[in-house]
Amino acid sequence: MKKPYILISLILLILPGINQLHAQTFYLSPSGNNANAGTPEQPLSSLNAAVSKARELRIKGELDKPVEIIALGGEYFMMQPLELNSDDSGTEGSPLIIRSEPGKKAVFRGGINVTGFEKVNETLWRAYIPNVALYDYYFEQLYVNGKRATRARTPDKGFFQVKGVSETIIDKGEGRSPEAAVQKIFLDSADASCFNTFRQQDYADALVTFYHNWDNTRKHIFHFSSKESAIFTAGEGMKPWNPINNKSRWFADNFMGALDTPGEWFLERSGYLYYIPEKGQTTANTIFTIPVIKEFVVIKGTREKPVRNVRFENLDLEVAAYHTPSQGNEPAQAAAPVSAVITLDNAENIIFTGCEISHTGTYAFWFRRNVENCTVQRCYMHDLGAGGVKIGETIIREDSAEVTSHITVDNNIIRDAGHVFPCAVGIIIFNASDNRITHNEIADLRYSGISAGWVWGYAYSPSKRNKIEFNHIHHLGWGELCDMGGVYTLGASEGTTVSNNVIHHVYSFDYGGWGLYTDEGSYGIVEENNLVYRCKNSGFHQHYGKGNIIRNNIFALNIRAQLQATRIEEHKSITFTNNIVYFDQGTLLSSNWHKFNLSSDYNCYYNPVSGISFAGQSFDEWKKSGKDVHSVIADPLFIDPASSDFHLKKLTVAKKIGFKPFDYSQAGVYGDEEWKKLAAFDPRLAAEFDSTVERLESIYLRPAFLPDKVFPFTVIAY
Repeated sequence: MKKPYILISLILLILPGINQLHAQTFYLSPSGNNANAGTPEQPLSSLNAAVSKARELRIKGELDKPVEIIALGGEYFMMQPLELNSDDSGTEGSPLIIRSEPGKKAVFRGGINVTGFEKVNETLWRAYIPNVALYDYYFEQLYVNGKRATRARTPDKGFFQVKGVSETIIDKGEGRSPEAAVQKIFLDSADASCFNTFRQQDYADALVTFYHNWDNTRKHIFHFSSKESAIFTAGEGMKPWNPINNKSRWFADNFMGALDTPGEWFLERSGYLYYIPEKGQTTANTIFTIPVIKEFVVIKGTREKPVRNVRFENLDLEVAAYHTPSQGNEPAQAAAPVSAVITLDNAENIIFTGCEISHTGTYAFWFRRNVENCTVQRCYMHDLGAGGVKIGETIIREDSAEVTSHITVDNNIIRDAGHVFPCAVGIIIFNASDNRITHNEIADLRYSGISAGWVWGYAYSPSKRNKIEFNHIHHLGWGELCDMGGVYTLGASEGTTVSNNVIHHVYSFDYGGWGLYTDEGSYGIVEENNLVYRCKNSGFHQHYGKGNIIRNNIFALNIRAQLQATRIEEHKSITFTNNIVYFDQGTLLSSNWHKFNLSSDYNCYYNPVSGISFAGQSFDEWKKSGKDVHSVIADPLFIDPASSDFHLKKLTVAKKIGFKPFDYSQAGVYGDEEWKKLAAFDPRLAAEFDSTVERLESIYLRPAFLPDKVFPFTVIAY
């Protein structure tokens, strides 16, 4: 017979295992160990290990309450992304929740710190990273004291201009652009002098990035002709609708000869990382971080068994890599092929709330194939290699059941993006329907803020009933790319609404800095209650489309024009009613607005400094053409438009045209004051943007942009 104390000891040894078997909470700690049980006293160290524990628990039987993975405060190094499959699904009553410890910050970092820097001289440091040479780990991003550092480039800021391009087609193929070609790109001899110092390895590693209209092309150079000041690139043929030409600009980076400015870095294939320190930096007070992984979270179910009912709360995910393919990057609108650090396929009811995504080489989120009823809410996305959120696929699936739908992107901050791919978008809906993009703060991008639709022309598009509402979209373009909009749409979009957004400070390089932009084939869209001001080319532009309703908006103080339309079609293109248009420079109308088949009435137009021309016609002549019969030229009585206060002092004029005041202060993020304060735009960046606009306007303003004919008018007082 065994003694009682032996039995008690055995029971005490077994009980922790029994308790953990039935536990529904697992803990992580930076000092944990994946061999542990996952208790608060014996935490795990990685998300994948914790998910594996949760998976085992769920396989053993039905659960009646949430299964939680709690990451204790601290910093975690992610050696691999978190991967969830169909077996990791929760249920409505027992979801899987992955969150930070309440009140603490759990930071999951996909990068490591580099130490061992030594001074080559007083203006140059270096550190040896053996993995670069041993394992061919050649990274392309570096973060110094938590900020993205500049890879050695020329020119240090801005761009050089292309002089001309010729192309030799190797294989034309069957598509609209050649499958293989060589481009000979002629440069100014002074600009091209940087290539005189190229070493053999530089041809393999250096990149030339071209900015052409709405696209970027990133290519390696395989030959330089000093005699002709020309570089040669190869790959696919240029797109005939947007080739590199003498309007294009370029810069080159990632070669030793360009390392000449404080804050720049360069990595040799030998493993030596070089850095020019900025003022005040020492080897002791400077932390260098390099990315190791490319993704943070991969959620991939199957068509028959999607991943369901998973929630991520208050996690910080930062530092992920992008590696340029050997052939470089061909141009692609919106950086459409570029991946994301969080990707979902075949998933339902996945929620991300209170998370921070930063220091990436790609997009933040991609709700890609067959994803439904998912949410990104109150997340902070910044310092991004591409854009913020992608929804749907760029192809149209034969089975409509696989179209992604019902994704909510609400109350997020998305800014400081496009560092690797400037043509990326803040939020883009490809082929996807019934999505809600609401109350987001989107700023400091080089291309469009929100884009919806991915079919050019009037062919079938699955992108229906998307709601783009109450977003604050501003400080886009920075004079670097063209053909952009605060909100950009494409194709058949029946049921889509663009309303209650505030859009301002959109400035393109050449053409196409618009606030609201209904591009090729956009139709079935209602755009109302939007405030659009201080955009370059016009507040609203329709390239071509049909049946779009533009009503009860304010278009104010846009630079070159206020309203623009391009392609003339037989059907009715626009209904434009109950809008207020206020401007003090440029023209009222641009391109073919006056020739468009549109219904325009009950609008208010006003220029406080001069008369108004309706494309060369007086207001009376314009009315005789059947347009704006009941519209007025009158001061709408804004409180202080010069200071961007477009509230109305009185409603007399508004009532005359049926304009219904809307509270545009509701656009943007909502919640506690700390969150709103975080969303506030840096006034130094705003001043820099204004300075950029002023400089470029002084260079590029041409007589063609001035009013064609000005008529005196009488202000009607109501």
